[in-house]
Amino acid sequence: MIKCNLRVLMAERKLNIQDVANKTGLSRTTISALVNENGKGIQFDTLETLCYFLKIDPGELFRLERR
Repeated sequence: MIKCNLRVLMAERKLNIQDVANKTGLSRTTISALVNENGKGIQFDTLETLCYFLKIDPGELFRLERR
């Protein structure tokens, strides 16, 4: 199962969902879905925006959790 590290990355930077939405232009709904791991996928432009904003590589945003 693929897990999203966005909650951890935001906490490390003392950011909340509204901060990320305001600074990236992404919707609160999109960010919330990733933080709460409710999404079914991610658009490449969303991934690029988050990686650029957080100064990370895509592999740092996601991890593979073995069952």
